[in-house]
Amino acid sequence: MSTFNIIKDPYWRRMLIRIALVVASVGIVIWSMPHDNRTYFHVEKGKPWKYADFTAPYDFPVYKSDVIIKAERDSILREYEPYYKYNKETENQMVHKFMKDWAQGIPGLPAEYLFIISNRLHSLYDQGIMEQREYGELRSDTSKTIRVVSGKEAASVNIMEVYSAKTAYEQLFLDPKLAPQSAILKRCNLNDYIVPNLIYDRERSEASRDELLSGIALASGLVQKGQKIVDRGDIVTEKTYRIIESFKQENDRRNQNLTQNQMSLIGQILYVTILMLCFTIYLSLYRIDYFDKPRSIMMLYALIVIFAVATALFMRNTFIHVYILPYAMVPIFIRVFMDSRTAFMTHFTMVLICAVMLQHPFEFIAVEMIAGLVAISSLRELSQRSQLFKTAIVVTAVAMAVNMAFDWMNTDALSKIDYSPYNYLAVNGIMLLFAYPLLYLIEKTFGFTSDITLIELSNTNNELLRRMSEVAPGTFNHSIQVANLAGEIANKIGAKAQLVRTGALYHDIGKLSNPIYFTENQSGIDPHEMLTDIESAQIIISHVTEGLKMADKYDLPQVIREFISTHHGQGKAKFFYIRYHNEHPDEPVDDLLFTYPGPNPYTREQACLMMADGVEAASRSLPDYTEQSIRQLVEKIIDSQVADGYFRECPVTFRDIQYAKTVLIEKLKTVYHTRISYPDEKK
Repeated sequence: MSTFNIIKDPYWRRMLIRIALVVASVGIVIWSMPHDNRTYFHVEKGKPWKYADFTAPYDFPVYKSDVIIKAERDSILREYEPYYKYNKETENQMVHKFMKDWAQGIPGLPAEYLFIISNRLHSLYDQGIMEQREYGELRSDTSKTIRVVSGKEAASVNIMEVYSAKTAYEQLFLDPKLAPQSAILKRCNLNDYIVPNLIYDRERSEASRDELLSGIALASGLVQKGQKIVDRGDIVTEKTYRIIESFKQENDRRNQNLTQNQMSLIGQILYVTILMLCFTIYLSLYRIDYFDKPRSIMMLYALIVIFAVATALFMRNTFIHVYILPYAMVPIFIRVFMDSRTAFMTHFTMVLICAVMLQHPFEFIAVEMIAGLVAISSLRELSQRSQLFKTAIVVTAVAMAVNMAFDWMNTDALSKIDYSPYNYLAVNGIMLLFAYPLLYLIEKTFGFTSDITLIELSNTNNELLRRMSEVAPGTFNHSIQVANLAGEIANKIGAKAQLVRTGALYHDIGKLSNPIYFTENQSGIDPHEMLTDIESAQIIISHVTEGLKMADKYDLPQVIREFISTHHGQGKAKFFYIRYHNEHPDEPVDDLLFTYPGPNPYTREQACLMMADGVEAASRSLPDYTEQSIRQLVEKIIDSQVADGYFRECPVTFRDIQYAKTVLIEKLKTVYHTRISYPDEKK
């Protein structure tokens, strides 16, 4: 099978869409997540530990502080002896040069002074002469010693026992025999014969220095895996602080290991992929109809991704707690627009993905999962603003209670409890109140219609319904009666009553184009008498298409437009169809001229409207309103709808249909009950 044919095949197209959703979601989440095991918490000495109980996840050393290591390093370096090579040739060369330069004697001095100066130079070189810069650095510590290497022997020599070129020259003139002749000798430039013969041995010195420094222990102890380091609420002492900092240092060191980071990334990808696949499989098994609504499915995956990315951003800021994020918004949105089970599964998936980024995920999962369950349970319908306010209070109170339970389980004194998480949970509750204005954004972005919007549309004072009451009062009254009947049916069978009521109010708005052509708006004059049956049928049928045009003009939600298009399904304008057929028995009848454009109802709510609309309209033609006549009418209308196949494409059951009959019979009996005659008062 070619790639093009695979894409065209409905099954493979659906599979590719689901795979693309999973891959895109996993890609964005993994991109935002920390890809290492870095610790994102802030520690302060002398302050309470505000996170969960901290237990060592693996063995790690307790590293010494930089101050301690520097002190030990300085102490060792004070004992360090740099190596210098003693160069015998330097002495021979310089003495030989002196004797050669002054072989004719020093003017003004006896010849014996040549031998005296030669002996004094020999004594200086025998002591050792260093570079001036090195000598100055070492002599700052008078107890400093160096290692002088001569041949195969090395001896420790105090720095005060050797000379620099400058101090050697000065020492030369301190000699009792040379001092009186200093004026003459200074003209001889004797410093030209004094050069360093102690040469710094860099290789041997650095090896010795590194060997000494390698003996410094960077750690002062070991923390074993599973060892309790600090409890929540405990004051962070100097020792505890050093252990926690050592853990962070060890963690960072491990994260520099490329292989370990790659394994961490692979693990994250596998974890998130498994969760997203399980979520997608759930939707495919139990909520497959959502895949037919791209905006609905996009909202589910978008909410998971958005909160996962937000959690990753919060984790990188150690001063902002993730409890500030209103995770309970997710089940609230999905419960309002979809269903409770999907709300729970989406919340469950999102919380597990977010938890893997935290250092202590168990408490987070417990608090957020219970908060989500409370949000779902307390918000069955969002029809009033006060409901969301109450939900926010209950969710916040329960989240605090769960967090308090963990605090009490992990402490032996109330004074040790860190109360900062409760402040974050209080902020979380305030953030939940923003779900109300965000509902409007969700509606417009993903094409949903909330109960609040339906209630607003149900207000008979809005422009379109007010116009209907003025221009087509009969249709307006009919719509209200149908709304009441259909709403009662929906309540009985467990459908969305508010949706049905609102849809019923607008299902006949197309009649506003030609109100006089509809029986309920006529007052003795029937314009159909001047038209053919085909023309009359076309006008009657056109109220569906005109209604859709009017819905576009007034920007009614798509779910309301669906009620307009399906309330007659693909039925016929039977009155004119039958009359035309009777009047032209020998002519073939084009059924399409008398057929509504449809489609047939495909939701339970649309089926409720069709049944209520057909029965209410027909009930006006009953000659008398007895229980038997009403029952027969209801049975006849609904059985004919079932027989004509109007409900084949919607998930309505025979049980639902039977309940609908019962509701309609009881309601019509109440509407058309006989009144007692009041007697005339005798005068």
